[in-house]
Amino acid sequence: MGDFLSFRLFRISETDVTVSSVLISFAILIATWIAAKVVRKLIAERLLARTNLAIGARYTVGRVLSYLIWAAGGMLALNAVGINATSLAAFGAALGVGLGFGLQDIVKNFVAGLIVLLERPVAVGDRIEIDNKTGDVIEIRTRSTVIRTNDEVYLIVPNSKFITDTVTNWSYRSSRIRFHVPIGVAANSNPRTVEEALLASARRVEGILPEPAPSVYFKGFGAYTLDFELLCWTKQMLSRRPAFVSEVNHAMWEELTRRGIEIPIPQRDLRIRTAEGLEFLGTDSAKTTSVRKEKQQ
Repeated sequence: MGDFLSFRLFRISETDVTVSSVLISFAILIATWIAAKVVRKLIAERLLARTNLAIGARYTVGRVLSYLIWAAGGMLALNAVGINATSLAAFGAALGVGLGFGLQDIVKNFVAGLIVLLERPVAVGDRIEIDNKTGDVIEIRTRSTVIRTNDEVYLIVPNSKFITDTVTNWSYRSSRIRFHVPIGVAANSNPRTVEEALLASARRVEGILPEPAPSVYFKGFGAYTLDFELLCWTKQMLSRRPAFVSEVNHAMWEELTRRGIEIPIPQRDLRIRTAEGLEFLGTDSAKTTSVRKEKQQ
């Protein structure tokens, strides 16, 4: 067993890499993985959970600590197989060439992940929209970020997209947002009555904040409608925006119907100025009908 453990696998600079040194290096990496996982859960989910820090901030602290542990463990694992600072410099030069060719996307996403964790344009628990997809951020990994939609579909988004693309963060700094719900009513309606109906409908919908109070704008005159817009604030319905708008539309329809206010349907009136040829078609049609009757008799 001693001979097996001391068997030389290869040589790095002036250091012999043996089976025992490789096993020690693997043991250090396994211990590093366990330590990083335990520390992240202990710090983010136990200790910091007792503070007033947001869930995104707790997640960021846990991730950064785990990265530091991995950096220290990686150095120890390399040192166990004889890769010292001098050898590491040579290895880094070779690695830099490899990064320049084949690993640039991985490095770009890794650096972008660090920027996301430090600057926190998005954080775990945020409701975001990217590439016309909306969902909740549930995990920020080394290379990518996991987003869960309302349909329980998980999107794996490269971290670099959060640096280069425009991202709508519905939860950034504040979870309160304002919805704009448009509606058109019949042109003969009383605008003040319509405004009262829309405000009454806002008071009926669960999830609309009383402060700031809902408001109604008279947008203008359409081709056959008076155009209004109901503005209301909410912080409970970020993850169910279509359902929220649906509830508002139901309430508006009920209040408008109760007051006898019509929501018009587009109509077109067709006027025929000349009827040239219609009499002839009508005569031919009558002749054809009479001939069929004669044949039947």
